[in-house]
Amino acid sequence: MTVGFRILNRKRCIDAALVADFAALPVANVSDSMNRMVAAGPNLRPMHTSGILAGAAVTVRCRPGDNLMLHKAIDMAVPGDVIVVDAGGDLTNSLMGELMLAHAINRGVAGFVLYGAIRDLDAFREVNVPIFAAGVSHRGPYKDGPGEINVPISLEGMVVEPGDLILGDSDGVVAVPLDMADEILAATRAKHAAETRQMETIKARTNDRSWVDVTLKQKGCLFPDD
Repeated sequence: MTVGFRILNRKRCIDAALVADFAALPVANVSDSMNRMVAAGPNLRPMHTSGILAGAAVTVRCRPGDNLMLHKAIDMAVPGDVIVVDAGGDLTNSLMGELMLAHAINRGVAGFVLYGAIRDLDAFREVNVPIFAAGVSHRGPYKDGPGEINVPISLEGMVVEPGDLILGDSDGVVAVPLDMADEILAATRAKHAAETRQMETIKARTNDRSWVDVTLKQKGCLFPDD
């Protein structure tokens, strides 16, 4: 086995029905339902204009500034896949631009998460395929490798396995482990329903705010009348 320069097949993949179920829910609620312990960090920001990122992960580990394995991953992707790249967060060289984006669209790629940079930002905004990246650089990439496809990767502590669910909205990106997707979906739906009810009480001005003073008193806070 050539560690650091290998291409593997994805053995498992999130079901398309689960992808659709999660896509209707806010990323923040998914994150809360995972006890706020899973995040790809604030540096990964949407580079598209609008829309939800949702799909099964094809994972890529690239040498910083090199996109050889990203090219191969696009060629391997099936419609609905999200290509997730750990390129070390380096922003010196871009990993892809509008030509690769056009090829990815033809392949049916649902979006990208790049822990690195892109270029041709205006094209990404115009085409509006969901993509999250750490930055923008006009410098082009190298195409020499090494790299790996469909191996576990980590983006600022968020572990992504091939086939995991990837979700992204304007708040950021989260990975949902394949083996826990049903459990997390149920918890997220309950969380979202509770927040919807709370929003209704806020609009009606019937929301209970007593917990704020209770918490402050429990912490020993000094009040104006004390």
